[in-house]
Amino acid sequence: MIASENSPLLPRFLSLPMAIIPVRVHSTAVVTVLNRVFSDALRDEELDFLQDRTVRIQVQDMQLVFCISLQRGRLKASRTNDVPDLSISGSLHAFLQLAARTEDTDTLFFQRRLRMEGDTELGLEVKNFLDGLDVDSFWLPKQVSSLAQKALPLYERLFS
Repeated sequence: MIASENSPLLPRFLSLPMAIIPVRVHSTAVVTVLNRVFSDALRDEELDFLQDRTVRIQVQDMQLVFCISLQRGRLKASRTNDVPDLSISGSLHAFLQLAARTEDTDTLFFQRRLRMEGDTELGLEVKNFLDGLDVDSFWLPKQVSSLAQKALPLYERLFS
């Protein structure tokens, strides 16, 4: 992956610790947090579009991959060797911009800093869900957004 001026990459040696952690551990940790963060959305069936579908997320420069699906109203870790219905990939910088809300999803996807492959309809539903999130209504995303807003300038200074 080639870095553009808008997308500094994490140096490979810093991502090595993530590469040795099994993918299943990444996925399990992520879904544990997401089930708590999106508990209201799950209860209100706002994530039902993920039912029995697999979304793979890859933070390329971190060597981090995780897969999630929705089963019986809960997000579950999926195996990464399953063929995903949708893959979303990008650099840590792009995902930090998304979390910090310094760039909107349209900009990140249209400029190909985040890429989607697979089921177009599912991709649109994921994008619309992300766009519709009210960060202020969730305790964790607000903290994540705040942390990302603080980390983003430091990340850009260190790795640009």
